[in-house]
Amino acid sequence: GAIREATLDKYLMTQKWVEKLAPELKVYELTRTAYQKLLNDYAKNHEKQTTLDFHHQLKGAVLDAVDEGMIERDPTRKAIIKGKSPGVKKIKYLNIHYGELVFHLQPFQFKHTGLFPEQAVNWDWFILLVAKTGMRFSEALAITPGDFDFARQTLSVSKTWDYKGKGGFLPTKNKSSVRKIQIDW
Repeated sequence: GAIREATLDKYLMTQKWVEKLAPELKVYELTRTAYQKLLNDYAKNHEKQTTLDFHHQLKGAVLDAVDEGMIERDPTRKAIIKGKSPGVKKIKYLNIHYGELVFHLQPFQFKHTGLFPEQAVNWDWFILLVAKTGMRFSEALAITPGDFDFARQTLSVSKTWDYKGKGGFLPTKNKSSVRKIQIDW
């Protein structure tokens, strides 16, 4: 109950890789050489950053094994992280130039009566919200009318929406993600 399901899934994936790459390796046999071989084998099919993430997950478990006296020394110490060169990444965001083009091609018609627009809530509003605030997708999905403070022109971010799991509100990614964002009219 101390970690999110997505984090647990990452640990379980790391476990599967260890079982695949070193099925016969026992904890008490884990030397620096055996650990480096495990990392190198993983790095053959993964980028360096992914290998580093794999190493960090394993290191935590290995340090627990050291603390429990299962092994004498930390075999992850001075490990060398390798990996494939990063591939060409698909751009997952609009830069400011393209963002302005999108909003000028399809201008939003904001008619106000008091503080609330007459237009029904739809995905156009969601896209505008994300573009204007830079919020994470799951944070934007969790926004409710009570999160807006129009008098102060702020938006409170205090929760996320579990769109990958069973739905429902979840805490933010970390404590520093709880914040107020300045918004314009």
